[in-house]
Amino acid sequence: MLYQYLNGENWRHIYLVGDLHGCRTLLDEQLLARQFDTEKDLLISVGDLIDRGPDSPACLALLQEPWFRSVRGNHEEMALSALTSGLHKQWMFNGGDWFYKLKGVDMIAAKHAINHCRTLPLIMHVQLDQRIVVVAHADYPANHYAFGAEVDGNEVVWSRQRIEQLQKGKGQAISGADAFYFGHTPVQRQLDAYNQHYIDTGAVYGNRLTLVQIQ
Repeated sequence: MLYQYLNGENWRHIYLVGDLHGCRTLLDEQLLARQFDTEKDLLISVGDLIDRGPDSPACLALLQEPWFRSVRGNHEEMALSALTSGLHKQWMFNGGDWFYKLKGVDMIAAKHAINHCRTLPLIMHVQLDQRIVVVAHADYPANHYAFGAEVDGNEVVWSRQRIEQLQKGKGQAISGADAFYFGHTPVQRQLDAYNQHYIDTGAVYGNRLTLVQIQ
């Protein structure tokens, strides 16, 4: 699925979270600090739930929670490629070694959860009253956003071209939506430029996990 539409009026508060990479404890601490209400609030992830960090299975378990949504990241893509096409080396090299250490029912559960990632959208369209917020893992690879428009899914999940331009002081707003939130490229602190926001602050490398409230 390329796009998914969410209507903000179904929730009290909506938060976005940067790349988790297995850092479930950091997330739970942040949610507690924000008094996150699982009955009324929603958390949306920019993808990369798994790999490198201490507890990938616990982050995958979030996909079963009614208060959680996620777009697909490149690490979910690598995991799916490993399981379906046998591309194990690339995944292991990029932090997927946790999976190969699992035994028995734990491995079966992880396989099932990773296969569930196939159903995750690449782009999340969040309608908030008068504002449109778009969430994707790496980029929205076009200068104009339109819900359902054809874009290169590979670039949505992998491209660093836009953020590299922004870091050189070049760039422009993406028309068609009010704000775009991405992860994928670790930054020291949240990077905001034009209407684009990069919120992977490298929690897995000992930095803070970024949570942003959009409603």
